[in-house]
Amino acid sequence: MRASTALLTDHYELTMLQAALGSGTAHRRSVFELFPRRLPEGRRYGVVAGVGRALDALEDFRFDGDVLAALDGVVDEPTRAWLSTYRFSGDVWGYAEGEAYFPYSPLLIVEGTFAEAVVLETLLLSIYNHDSAIASAASRMTQVAGDRPCIEMGSRRTHEEAAVASARAAYVAGFATTSNLAARDRYGVPSAGTSAHSFTLLHDTEAEAFQAQVTSLGKGTTLLVDTYDIREAVAIGVEIAGPELGAVRIDSGDLGVLAGEVRSQLDSLGATRTRIVVTSDLDEFAIAALANAPVDAYGVGTQLVTGSGHPTCGFVFKLVAREGDDGDLVSVAKKSTDKISIGGRKYALRRRAPDGVAEAEVVGIGEPPENDGDDRPLLVPLVREGEIVGRETLEDARARHLSSRAELPRAAQQMSRGEPVIPTIHL
Repeated sequence: MRASTALLTDHYELTMLQAALGSGTAHRRSVFELFPRRLPEGRRYGVVAGVGRALDALEDFRFDGDVLAALDGVVDEPTRAWLSTYRFSGDVWGYAEGEAYFPYSPLLIVEGTFAEAVVLETLLLSIYNHDSAIASAASRMTQVAGDRPCIEMGSRRTHEEAAVASARAAYVAGFATTSNLAARDRYGVPSAGTSAHSFTLLHDTEAEAFQAQVTSLGKGTTLLVDTYDIREAVAIGVEIAGPELGAVRIDSGDLGVLAGEVRSQLDSLGATRTRIVVTSDLDEFAIAALANAPVDAYGVGTQLVTGSGHPTCGFVFKLVAREGDDGDLVSVAKKSTDKISIGGRKYALRRRAPDGVAEAEVVGIGEPPENDGDDRPLLVPLVREGEIVGRETLEDARARHLSSRAELPRAAQQMSRGEPVIPTIHL
């Protein structure tokens, strides 16, 4: 049995629950919404990721004996007794994984009793905020990389569990492989890797290191050529592996200039099919700057796993409707300065022109907006009466992202700072 996720939450969620149980309001039918008030500054679109992880975490959200023992002194005995039988029995609708999103997109609609839904706030936000930040950065990187593959290699630059989630989110947004073996094991993300500078330094000569690597991994391996002198290393690598050498990796210096020099050298040595992989603190802007360089693949680490300057999406989880005295749902909304929410149960579609290009995010309040025939509904069922119904493969999410990104206006491809490429319209 997997470990409970119930303690991945905040203290105040359970004290709210205790007070609501005491006042008799805990079982009011309620609608919560997870949404962004804005995109990270300068970004033109965002990417939804973490849906599959959130569904797994929801399934494991239970208060077993060990969890209840940890709550001693947090909530009273009647609240712990209620939690001991907790199972979410409501409905969840949401944007599917890989979908593009915009300000006030209703990314997740959670319907149930107040008690059932409120305790999920931190769990859902922590997963969505992290994974969507990584996927949003990854999408910008894969977009400017074009047909050249991007390799996720940021595990050593973040928390060990964040590294696994980052590799998964990056794959959704188009990265080809990861260096992280836990991501390979848990989620089936393809992994890749060869050697680091320490392997070269271990041997008495660079030639001995390259020979050992080729003998072990074959001529199609990737040799790291900037431990000492790049030009000499390339020559040694081709001498050992021949023109079948798979690739060389450059991890320092002026990558554009060096890639050009290495390409010329490889071609002169007959290694015309040997690829050039570049690494070294790349982000979407560095990748874009290398568009005209003879680079075949990019390895991205720190900037990817930190969201390329935006490590969170700023998603919030707010109550937007609750049961009134007459049994009907009543819209509720927060009016605080700069932190407003919009009341009412939401429905969303992507308004598209006849040629399929997205024109607006249309959000209906209380009822679905009218589809003019070219539009695409965005909310899909994820949980129905407590049962998970929205699981899908990472390949499905990956394909959806490419399709969703492709329908955005051309301005979405620009790396310059700008406003969201389509407006959000509430009806």
